[in-house]
Amino acid sequence: MSQFNIYSIPKAPLAAQSLLEGAQQNYGFVPNLLGGLAESPTVLQAYLNLGAILDKTSLTPVERQVVLLSASIENHCAYCVAAHSIIAKHMVKADAAMVNALREQQPLPDKKLDALATFTRAVVKQRGMVVGKALDSFIAAGYSRAQVLEVVLGVTMKTLSNYANHIMHTPLDAQFQAEAWEEPAQCDKQCA
Repeated sequence: MSQFNIYSIPKAPLAAQSLLEGAQQNYGFVPNLLGGLAESPTVLQAYLNLGAILDKTSLTPVERQVVLLSASIENHCAYCVAAHSIIAKHMVKADAAMVNALREQQPLPDKKLDALATFTRAVVKQRGMVVGKALDSFIAAGYSRAQVLEVVLGVTMKTLSNYANHIMHTPLDAQFQAEAWEEPAQCDKQCA
């Protein structure tokens, strides 16, 4: 059970109300994540600002969703995996097979996007200490040093929301239910 409120626009702290109104206009509803972040209007603003800044990077909309989904999967955030699956498939028009491969932690058919997903997972797993082959492979796939840092920005954004969702126990919105995600069972050495 959560100790946090999921605020509607009229019940949110005053400084968060206009931010939630913007989300309402953008999505057609206020996602529970944003309603929860409204507890701290400053954190809500930071999250929205990070998203707006990420949108200005050289990564394409599909590439940005690959980063956001890969980080969310690696951080075990079922809420963000479902939300970004919907966003990727329906708003960004990413290939459904690619999104499903990401969700199932399978290689992506597009080698460049697969390199992006692999690098993003490495950034999360290794807490940013990515050097050597992982970094070289990302650059060799056609990405730039600037895009290395843009991936870090995307991971930063998802770290904020993924961790907040874990702490707030954010309920999944009905609008994201079609893409509800459970982490695949991890097999130990006995399964091999």
